[in-house]
Amino acid sequence: MTAARVLAEWALGPAPADAPGDVREAACRHLLDGLGTAVAAGRTSMAAPAVTVARGLGGPAEATVLGTGERGSAVAAALAAGTLVHALDFDDTHAGGLVHATAVVLPAALAVGEQAGASGAEVLAAVIAGYETVCRVAAAAPHGFHARGLHATMSCGVMSAAIVTARLLRLGPEKAVDALGIAGSQAGGLLEFLATGASTKQLHPGLASASGILAARLAAAGASGPDSVLEGPQGLYAALAGRTVAAEAVTAGLGETWETTRITVKPYPACQLMHVTLDAATEALRRHDVRAAEVIEVIADVHPDSAGIVCEPAERKTRPRTPYDAKFSLPWTVAALLLDGEVTLATYSPESLRRPEVADLAARVRTVVTPAEGVAADAPGRVRLRLADGHVIEGRVPRSVGGPDRPLGDLDLDAKFTANAADASSPESGEKAAELARRVRGLAAEPDLSTIVALADRLARPAPEEQK
Repeated sequence: MTAARVLAEWALGPAPADAPGDVREAACRHLLDGLGTAVAAGRTSMAAPAVTVARGLGGPAEATVLGTGERGSAVAAALAAGTLVHALDFDDTHAGGLVHATAVVLPAALAVGEQAGASGAEVLAAVIAGYETVCRVAAAAPHGFHARGLHATMSCGVMSAAIVTARLLRLGPEKAVDALGIAGSQAGGLLEFLATGASTKQLHPGLASASGILAARLAAAGASGPDSVLEGPQGLYAALAGRTVAAEAVTAGLGETWETTRITVKPYPACQLMHVTLDAATEALRRHDVRAAEVIEVIADVHPDSAGIVCEPAERKTRPRTPYDAKFSLPWTVAALLLDGEVTLATYSPESLRRPEVADLAARVRTVVTPAEGVAADAPGRVRLRLADGHVIEGRVPRSVGGPDRPLGDLDLDAKFTANAADASSPESGEKAAELARRVRGLAAEPDLSTIVALADRLARPAPEEQK
């Protein structure tokens, strides 16, 4: 039994629908978080190119292109939604696989669920199958894709979108295996944006979601794909991660241990790999009454797998060229945190990036590559602040906030969702956001997705000034 065959048979069987209550609750929490980040990106036109292209693709009126009030093909709708969820880099991350799980699961679930007229319970089961697929496929080769210059979210996300689609279209296991095989030939996602600050990373989940839907449709139409797509000699792991991975590494404990409950909700709109450093710096500030003007040097311990993404090359990280560039700069973001006391969406505005005082402090942030057990996104954090009077203060945390061992509470999650989804100047917007939250948390009781999609679509409409 290949990994694809085991995944397909499990994902299309009764197990996802019969998942334990904590798994179902976790899935709804992550869907809520992802819809919030999508709405925020839509309202500020942060994914405008993808939305524009999605509208232009047209096609049958199968699903809603969020933030436009228009309908198009499910493929087009997923392209837009995946980009919207990820555009602000504020969406969740599975630490073991370093993948943005909701950004590739939610778009296919919304688009194909709307197309198929699926009930909320059917969509929830497909979502759980998708989460388990993307997290397990990525975690079987920790840091393997990133080490080869590939974004695991796209490389592995196409698989989850194919599974979500196969379940919602009620394909049989054989067709689902074909869908996974076809999806594997569309896997990719280059990390070259790290060298230029380009926005290609924002597009990866949208491309993965759209490609996964196409893969399932091609399989339904009779196209075939290799069932050894994951662990085969020219499969996903060998070709894109340079590793030999046994099928059991993907499927062990399937239906017994649930990766859906181990996905991290982000408290900061920035690369997950720097969150633990931000938490450690916050801990140092909390324990000591320190002003940024007193800090003459910052020394941060960084996991080896994180350094090449958020710390290097050092000379370029101190003066990021674009907002997305800054979201992958640990020195600049730590400096902004010390100066502002927080890291929010406003931290990465073009005006904020031009602040010389942030660049000056960022130039005094020194990173020390420090090996640690486990994956980079779950590593401990340590920051030392050297002050002008000679004192050194330290902040330490065992891991970043938001993950399964330091979860973001419901109140904090709701606050994040409201800040993202509601326009503070519009009471009507707040009411719609509250209703959307209530319905997503109770997804299993929804007769279909029509109300949820309509609310999200309305909230994601760009503000008038953003449309100019």
